[in-house]
Amino acid sequence: MASYFARLKNVIMRKRNSADIEPPQETEEVDYGKDQMRKMSFYNPLDPVPKLEFYAKDTWTGRMKSARPSLDVLRKPQGEEDLPPPPEDERPKVKLVRFGWVLGVWIRCMLNIWGVIMFLRLPWITSQAGIILTYVIIFMSVTITTITATSVSAISTNGKVYSGGTYFMISRSLGPELGAPIGLLFAFANALACALHTVGFSETVRDVLKSNNAQMVDPINDVRIIGSITVVILLCITFAGMAWEAKAQILFFIAIVVSLASYFVGTVLPTSTEKESLGFFGYRSEVFVSNLLPSYRGPNGYFFKLFAIFFPAATGILSGVNICGDLKDPTGGIPKGTLLAILCTTLSYLLISVTCGATVVRDASGIINDSLSLNSSVQCSGLGCKLGWNFDNCEKNQTCTYGLANNFQILTMVSANGYLIIIGIFAATLSSALGFLVSAPKIFQCLCKDNIYPYIGFFAKGYGNNNEPLRAYTLAFCIALGIINIGDLNTIAPLISNFFLCSYGLINFSCFHATITQSPGWRPLYRHYNAWTSLFGSILSFVLMFLFTWWAALVTSTVVFCLIGYVSYKKPHVNWGSSYQSGIYNMALSFSVSLSNVEDHVKNFRPQCLVLTGPPSVRPALVDFVGTFTKNISLMICGNIVLEDEKSTLPQHSTEMVVDWLNQRKVRAFYTTFTADRLNEGAHHLMQASGLGKMKPNTLVLGFKSNWLECKPQKLQDYVSTVYTAFDSSYGIAILRMMDGIDVTDDLKSAAGGPRSNVNPAFDPEEVMQSEKDDNDQNSDCSDDLTDVQVRTIFQTKQGRKTIDVYWIADDGGLTLLIPYLITRRNRWKKTKIRVFLIGDQETMGEYRKDMKTLLKKFRLEIQDVIVITDVDKEPLAKNVQRYEENMSQFRLNEEQAAGDIQELKRLSPWKVSNKDLEFMKPKVERSVRLNEIIKRNSIHAALVVISLPVPEVNCPSSLYMAWMEALSYGIHCPVLLIRGNQENVMTFYCQ
Repeated sequence: MASYFARLKNVIMRKRNSADIEPPQETEEVDYGKDQMRKMSFYNPLDPVPKLEFYAKDTWTGRMKSARPSLDVLRKPQGEEDLPPPPEDERPKVKLVRFGWVLGVWIRCMLNIWGVIMFLRLPWITSQAGIILTYVIIFMSVTITTITATSVSAISTNGKVYSGGTYFMISRSLGPELGAPIGLLFAFANALACALHTVGFSETVRDVLKSNNAQMVDPINDVRIIGSITVVILLCITFAGMAWEAKAQILFFIAIVVSLASYFVGTVLPTSTEKESLGFFGYRSEVFVSNLLPSYRGPNGYFFKLFAIFFPAATGILSGVNICGDLKDPTGGIPKGTLLAILCTTLSYLLISVTCGATVVRDASGIINDSLSLNSSVQCSGLGCKLGWNFDNCEKNQTCTYGLANNFQILTMVSANGYLIIIGIFAATLSSALGFLVSAPKIFQCLCKDNIYPYIGFFAKGYGNNNEPLRAYTLAFCIALGIINIGDLNTIAPLISNFFLCSYGLINFSCFHATITQSPGWRPLYRHYNAWTSLFGSILSFVLMFLFTWWAALVTSTVVFCLIGYVSYKKPHVNWGSSYQSGIYNMALSFSVSLSNVEDHVKNFRPQCLVLTGPPSVRPALVDFVGTFTKNISLMICGNIVLEDEKSTLPQHSTEMVVDWLNQRKVRAFYTTFTADRLNEGAHHLMQASGLGKMKPNTLVLGFKSNWLECKPQKLQDYVSTVYTAFDSSYGIAILRMMDGIDVTDDLKSAAGGPRSNVNPAFDPEEVMQSEKDDNDQNSDCSDDLTDVQVRTIFQTKQGRKTIDVYWIADDGGLTLLIPYLITRRNRWKKTKIRVFLIGDQETMGEYRKDMKTLLKKFRLEIQDVIVITDVDKEPLAKNVQRYEENMSQFRLNEEQAAGDIQELKRLSPWKVSNKDLEFMKPKVERSVRLNEIIKRNSIHAALVVISLPVPEVNCPSSLYMAWMEALSYGIHCPVLLIRGNQENVMTFYCQ
């Protein structure tokens, strides 16, 4: 029994190829060979109880992915001898590096939020904007980052998050159209942020060298040299692996905390004369009041410019998300660590801003002799006088080099130990630069793996157990190195702000969109978010982009739209269950229900076509023709009727394969299959059941049965009955005939050198005339899989200045004219002109032509000419009449042998034709044969001939009706469309 269940287990499990399985996502050792209990329900020994392995996509938890048994397996009795051998138990153990939420999210986010802006620009921003507006800037930034953090938390807890961070979340939530562009921009923004913090580090090193009279070249080039050396060292650290990078982050965090503690201690220590000369006076109410309001100076002295410079200080919130593939528990750690990091860093920013504003004046000379205690006779009037210093001269001349407004190293000056602040600056800038240098390649690697954009797959390769993107590291290094050469922190910061704001806006919009679409798959574990708050954050982010630096926002937006346009045009073959798909479904459902409440009107009539294509790939001309006048304006459904007694012998054409074939052909159509005993039965059911609400077919389109003389009479009867059923169902009907036939199955198989394939018996392949093959068809690519073949047809080529000749023999409500007009709206047919041919007599030809031109003008149709045919009553050529009679000879009843029981014989063989039937139809057929001769003479240069389809009487035999259509359309070199409306108006010249 034990061996039975061991072997039974293997039936249920379906192992993936080892090359497709990612390493287990755990820090501890994972033993793939651990045997697990396989419990079964009491319904069936093969029917398992619910378990995780049936829903997992990989071995995230160290468990093997399994597939539950299919219904066929459960319904089929299986003995022990049918079970496969048991699986192998020995599998390798893998040891990976994974981080908890403290080290992987909280500390990492704080290190990336704390950075160059806090140490080198926050005091300066406080001097420019004042304490009040600086708080406004901080709170607005925190508002955006907090809303974004809640959105990120919701998205990241809506299922497992893999490597790729922000890109992974946006793309899987909103779709590749927006996810791929933002992922690319966010990866680039991270590379820029690495350069920003490296430049901040370089500025500090330069200032230290300058204070020790050790300047290398000049201030700008010193920054470039130091920054280039620094980023090389950071690259080496990343190459050493995630473990080394994590250890370095811990040291950086300790250094920053110690430096901040040193600063806050320094604000309460007694001041010295030297520090007072530099502008530091301790906590003084006069200093606090003077720094409350703004005092803008220089080219960067306005609110939104200062906001743009500060905002990169808040952009490290996604650092934990960017390495979510390296976290033990992304769903629990990301919300907790990110929000706590925002809280801690916000408090530090607020405290630094208010302590600087309360202890340091805006302007100071740095000259000890400016003390009033040394020069008591000097008259002064500024704030310095109240504090015992005369800074009036440098204030008036704007030559002060110290104070909040002039010195970027305020924290170093105020600190209890300036060297600790320098160490803190080094730690903050290097940790942020290192964090962004790690984040950018991981995002880019995930984007490359998805193959959304061309020529970037080279960077998708990973190395080692952690799949480190060494190639992407090198690319990020090159980008950062290029930006470092700018050498100006205030120039780089606004650029980064735009990229990050764009990313944050899209993240918030992703959360909003996923929530309002109410997709059943949107079930985040994190509940503390609101869709409208996310929308507010998204709008605020986009508005601030343009308020910060309009030209940078314009460039960013242009790049995003170009990338979105590329993805929308290419339509990558990915299915991530995004909210974009859910939104499309909701809109389609809502509009369909709304449309059901709207009454039909002739002005809004659209030919909604049910096209009996069979497998569309074997009748590409029929698909292309209907797609020509339905694309983007009306409904097209490709129907494949599979005969019940033949379906087991037919090749399986899955709906996904057919839809993919239609998409490759750029045909907008639905595809459906129906199993029936006969073609007529299946078509009848499709006409009744297809569509949704007002989105239902009103026109049946099928190909002309070219082999009607050779096929079984039952097949002929079935085909013609389908036409009759369409008339009885008040459908319009269109039949397309081409000289070379429509079915290309034989051509494809012969070109591929293979045997003739099985063809759906409901759609017999037509007789193909090899003498007049289309050149485009001869050059088509063919393969054994017909669903992948794209055969070029005449409807995919430009028609030039040819004509579409419409033989409007009977008034059907206007469908005969509407279809040609819609065809001429397509680019390939826009140069063609429509000519309308009418049947009339010689006496009234002029008046009739004038009346019809007036009517067509009222219809607002661009008709080149109206021609009245007056010789249709002439006798047709004898050979053409003889051809018709020969066609009918095999279907004639032998009335002498029938012994008077003709009705019973016709009931048993409804395709048979009596002499009475032939006599009744003779005038109509002769006129049709004559009209065919006129068509071949007048339309020799036409691109398409449209002929009114005759409506048969109820008792018209199927063979006689086919002979009638044959007589009308025989031997015409171009495609022929036999068409008939349902006798209701589809065009009007009234306004209502």
